[in-house]
Amino acid sequence: MSAHLLIILPLIIPFVAAVAALLFARWPTVQKGINIVSMGGILAASLGLLSRITEQGIQVTTIGDWPVPFGIVFVVDHLSVVMLIVSAIIGLAVAVYAVPDVDDARVRFGFYPFFNLLMIGINGAFLTGDLFNLYVWFEVMLISSFVLIVLGNTDEQLAGAVKYVVINLVSSLLFLSGVGLVYGMTGTLNMAELSLALSEVGQPGLVTVVAMLFLISFGIKAALFPLFFWLPASYHTPPASVSAFFAGLLTKVGVYALFRVFTLLFTQDVGYTHTLLLWGAGLTMVTGVLGAAVQNDFRRVLSFHIVSQIGYMIMGLALYTPLAILGGVFYIVHHIIVKANLFLVSGVAKRLRGSFSLKSLDGLYAYHPWLAALFIIPAFSLAGFPPLSGFWAKLILTIAGIETGAYWIVAVAVAVGLFTMFSMTKIWVKAFLPGGGGDLADAVSSMGLGTRVMYVPIAGLAALTIMISVFAGPVYDLAERSADELYNSSEYVEAVLNHEKSAADAGPRPGVDGRTGRVHARSLCARLRPRLRGASAVAAPTRGVQLRPAQLVQGFPGGLLCEGGYLLEPPVRLGADHPGPP
Repeated sequence: MSAHLLIILPLIIPFVAAVAALLFARWPTVQKGINIVSMGGILAASLGLLSRITEQGIQVTTIGDWPVPFGIVFVVDHLSVVMLIVSAIIGLAVAVYAVPDVDDARVRFGFYPFFNLLMIGINGAFLTGDLFNLYVWFEVMLISSFVLIVLGNTDEQLAGAVKYVVINLVSSLLFLSGVGLVYGMTGTLNMAELSLALSEVGQPGLVTVVAMLFLISFGIKAALFPLFFWLPASYHTPPASVSAFFAGLLTKVGVYALFRVFTLLFTQDVGYTHTLLLWGAGLTMVTGVLGAAVQNDFRRVLSFHIVSQIGYMIMGLALYTPLAILGGVFYIVHHIIVKANLFLVSGVAKRLRGSFSLKSLDGLYAYHPWLAALFIIPAFSLAGFPPLSGFWAKLILTIAGIETGAYWIVAVAVAVGLFTMFSMTKIWVKAFLPGGGGDLADAVSSMGLGTRVMYVPIAGLAALTIMISVFAGPVYDLAERSADELYNSSEYVEAVLNHEKSAADAGPRPGVDGRTGRVHARSLCARLRPRLRGASAVAAPTRGVQLRPAQLVQGFPGGLLCEGGYLLEPPVRLGADHPGPP
């Protein structure tokens, strides 16, 4: 299979599934089967991508055979593929869980088409190599997630959806404003080109301001302090399968975006931007765990803990060392799995006892010990209990914090871990042990076939948590490779720019603007100027274009149009034995 097709399969598969679900709108059972096949297909394609980049390195493709910056660039590095795999695992688990959990009425009103549309948005965000297209994928996620929240039309759902949408629309506005400013400063939105061009902008203060726009925008989507209040107000309102999917993935897309832009683009003022991120991480941990401590609803406790755990991930980014970023990536993988699983457990508890209130979930252990056991595994992992996956993630972050001398954030992380254990213990005592909150006489409930089906993904995710804990080495290696590519972004940049060069060498594409080859000019000049400084000038436009030896510029019959309107006439070939222009 070609690399091009393999890269876009995580988008094609859910798109086809969404269309198929619409065609079978009157047959809920068929839609459920289509959804399971779709999620399984995405997982298989993602594993194929992992194998490909392990053998061949970072993979790049351009949609529509259009050159940069007009083409839609998709880039798959180790971080992208890790996020794709974990997302597909959660998608498959939720797809199985939703079979008995989502009623036929919701299915007929479009649950599965929008579920697959949401997966398209998530996968697109992980794959895109362009800032504007990242914005587009976020909007796809926003539209589909809003529909999934309101399906059911209860007052609680509508109230939660309004809060969710309004604050995310503010985030989108800030995001789009930042995109516009970036394009005005650099003339490109390709992230590989931006990583070079932003360092050459003559107004570093303006770059920092733009970085703050992105920090606030992605901070809202990631539920960073003080921008998190929309999450606990909305995540507990839809069905458990939807809540689990949201809890596992939606905020992590925002975290992924922060990791991407603050390692690849905005690294000019690390002392300022990453210090803000570090303080945001600490405050997010504290406010989230304190909010969880006072809740008495199963899903509300878990919702506040999403906020709290986001702080650990951002801590890894903020410390900005290879080990810290490694710990952040490891924590993302761990948290997606355990948090989604805990929400799935809450859904089964509600199905058995008819309520999410901890006071009504008394004595579950006596009659449903398997559910209690399946709760303990992700709960202890979330709290960082050794030797589960959360322990390894927190240990890496702790070591990274000590190495950088950030002792206060290490102390906060340790304290928050203890408070997390308190919250999980409270759920255990009130919901599972007899006499914890309600009436034991009401604890007996039968387990039908639907409930038994819901146990399958819960057990699968619990087993995966144990596997990550026992066989942490492979996950550590993937996280380490991801951290290396994030911290040293040259490999990412070279992969994209070399792909551009290959497209250019293949020859011009007529009909773009009436002049063959001219479509490439701006992007090439934008990347050559900052990247290749320090050698003799090929030309002397307004601010100059510098080239080093061993660089090749060819295949542009229309010439290379650079800043100031200067048109460099071809052919231009620079080699080790030809350091300057003819």
